Amino acid sequence: MNIAHWLARQGRRALQRPALFHGDACVADYAGFDRAAAQVAAGLRARGVQPGARVALFMGNHPDWLIALYGILYAGASAVPINAKLHAREAAFILSDSGARLCICDAARDLALRQAGAACAGVAVDALRGQAVLEVTHRAADDLAWLFYTSGTTGTPKGVMITNGMLTAMTLSYGVDVDTVCADDSTLYAAPMSHGAGLYSFVHVLAGAQHVCPRSGGFDGDEILDLAAHFGRCHMFAAPTMVKRLTDGAIAAGRDGTGLRTIVYAGGPMYTPDIIAAVDHFGAVFVQIYGQGECPMAITALSRDDVADRTYPDWRGRLGSVGRAQAVVEIRIGDAAGTALPVDEMGEIMVRGAPVMPGYWNNPQATAKTLKDGWLMTGDRGALDPAGYLTLMDRSKDVIITGGSNVYPREVEDVLLQHPGLREASVVGAAHGDWGEEVVAFVVGDAPEAELDALCLAQIARFKRPKRYVRLDALPKNNYGKVLKTALREMVPPGK
Repeated sequence: MNIAHWLARQGRRALQRPALFHGDACVADYAGFDRAAAQVAAGLRARGVQPGARVALFMGNHPDWLIALYGILYAGASAVPINAKLHAREAAFILSDSGARLCICDAARDLALRQAGAACAGVAVDALRGQAVLEVTHRAADDLAWLFYTSGTTGTPKGVMITNGMLTAMTLSYGVDVDTVCADDSTLYAAPMSHGAGLYSFVHVLAGAQHVCPRSGGFDGDEILDLAAHFGRCHMFAAPTMVKRLTDGAIAAGRDGTGLRTIVYAGGPMYTPDIIAAVDHFGAVFVQIYGQGECPMAITALSRDDVADRTYPDWRGRLGSVGRAQAVVEIRIGDAAGTALPVDEMGEIMVRGAPVMPGYWNNPQATAKTLKDGWLMTGDRGALDPAGYLTLMDRSKDVIITGGSNVYPREVEDVLLQHPGLREASVVGAAHGDWGEEVVAFVVGDAPEAELDALCLAQIARFKRPKRYVRLDALPKNNYGKVLKTALREMVPPGK
């Protein structure tokens, strides 16, 4: 089933129920939302987009983002949402690799893409809206719906194939394992809609809830608190760093978070003192989930009761976990061969079930490495306790998570080493009070920091740029010549 059917049904039965908001202003009811998506679908068909074709979406958080997403799905095409914070050259690679027919974007990003030599044309949402199609295009459960680009340790972006069936399993599991949603609820899109926040739109469309895009286009603590108080019963997906900033801001302003019903947090390490402080201030509104693009939002969940409960004998230990397996998956902790390990023993986290991807787009080698005997090899290491709670012990990948966004060291290193004054470079993450981690580059050579910054800003997203540089005479290496990143992390000087 095409997951866009959920919007079509709401458009027919909810009619005048408010659906899309820009700030506190309603811009469409469900009938209007459905009609706009059907019009975009018609515009895509008029431009030769056939079922199964890929259509990219490269724009910031806005009601038009949702209209575009559901229009793509309505037409039977596959959405390729691109992080709005990416550099145009990075987005151009995704357009080329995915074979996208069109890219729905704003004028500024269209210009940047053309300057970067993008392989397909850019078009605005409004330019696509014409005579509405009459019905949602049929798609099977295993047909591609969302092509999510992530990166591996090499820094090479890979397209995770997310099917209609995966999205259905993820959405239905949300109601069982994460939270209940009803038509009186609102969801605030403060995190990038190209990632978890946008994936959760399906949950709220299915329930006929309201969709609120802040006018700032992102996360602003005061704005979030204002909108929550205005709408009431507000849900939000947030990175741990956003939770900390929201808590600190609310405490400083003397605000209690009236209207916040549920904050689902994921995407990076949540430090125990931070979630304790958040619960102490806002109450039992927090739920943690653990997922990957390869199993979107659907590996484990730590319920609001588990997050808030202080009577459990080892409540701090449980609070440091990422919860228990969601209903639609199995979890195993495996050794190097994938053989199950005993309780409390650390190994690789393995997952299988309905939300697990069928593979990577046009990348059979990466697919074979990641999917083994039906199991997703997450690359993360952890342990299960006797009650089934999963604790992440270590990341086998060197990914840096800053503000909820992933930074892959090899990608940054490749850019830095383009400078003729650098002989070596190695990038690691260092703890940061506001962002979770910050990017630190160890460099060997005499390249000025300003020139390294300029090189990064010209080729990669701003959030990936190193925030600190540490100069060394040589990088520490093992007997095989591999850089010892563990040693480098220990060498990171105290933050400024």
